[in-house]
Amino acid sequence: MASPNGGDDFESSLLSFEKLDRASPDLWPEQLPGVSEFAASFKNPITNSPPKWMAELESEDIEMLKELGSLTTANLMEKVKGLQNLAYQLGLEESREMTRGKFLNILERPKK
Repeated sequence: MASPNGGDDFESSLLSFEKLDRASPDLWPEQLPGVSEFAASFKNPITNSPPKWMAELESEDIEMLKELGSLTTANLMEKVKGLQNLAYQLGLEESREMTRGKFLNILERPKK
């Protein structure tokens, strides 16, 4: 809306014609390292070779990824808690076995 005392001139004086060079990594650094490379990998979805991270996966690994990807957030959290409990139980069992080995002197180095 133009004002009778030159409001259009004021608005045009606020315009900036500065050119920003977005190609410079110093002016526009990548905020999250690796994101540009990751995004570039999806630009050409029709490729014959799988991504680098999938090259060493076996079919069982891919099936597990699909299974985990299909879980709801609550089910995924339950799965993570189960893995944490399993790791804790394995730690306790290892501790018991190390103590047992110490008492039986099977971990002692042979004397020369």
